[in-house]
Amino acid sequence: MLSLRAVNQFYGDNHILWNLDLELAPGECTCVLGAPGQGKTTLVNCITGYLPVQSGSMLWQQAGLPPEDLVNKPVESRAALGIGYVPQDRRIFSQLSVEENLQIAMMAGHHAPRVIPSLIYDLFPELYSLRQVKSGELHVDMQQQLALARALVLQPKLLILDEPTLGGGQRFITEMGNLIRRLNRDFGLTILLVEQRLSFICRVADKFCLLHKGRNIAQGHVSQLDDKLVAGWLEP
Repeated sequence: MLSLRAVNQFYGDNHILWNLDLELAPGECTCVLGAPGQGKTTLVNCITGYLPVQSGSMLWQQAGLPPEDLVNKPVESRAALGIGYVPQDRRIFSQLSVEENLQIAMMAGHHAPRVIPSLIYDLFPELYSLRQVKSGELHVDMQQQLALARALVLQPKLLILDEPTLGGGQRFITEMGNLIRRLNRDFGLTILLVEQRLSFICRVADKFCLLHKGRNIAQGHVSQLDDKLVAGWLEP
């Protein structure tokens, strides 16, 4: 699905990502974790195209098609290839309605659907009754649902979620976990998750990648994650 090899990224003279390797296999949920400021969001911004990389490769491959290096592809091309992204700040249009936000999201695809797929409102039934409400008037939990719905409207092959539980209560966190599990295990969607909550990670993810100062210092099956492994690396 997506293979990163020796990816390096800089902010000015600051070396942020160091020869980073990451393999995202089709149908798996992989979690990137680490303390704040260790390169997690930088990594996903490189994958989605919002930040350039200095060197390395990011090979995207779908079944039956030749691999494509994403490094020089613009953001909109990556979305059209099948990469959906929900950033921490959600990036919804607060003055537009729920339905208008979804319609704008559909324009990013080369073969965009003409109407909002029924699956979106099946997954997010509460959004249906709110579809004419301005998104800025929604509760923060509903805004997060809308951001996720916008990413899913083009039926991506890879969904990237940057701290989806941030600021949510326990009920929201549980529901988000249920949704991620459903998308991954029932629909076969490949997911890259940036998250800090160990219990949440162990519930939804298959594999993990632990970052420290922009380096991949540990990776493997999520069953190998425990408090002892994580404790030494989650402090800045």
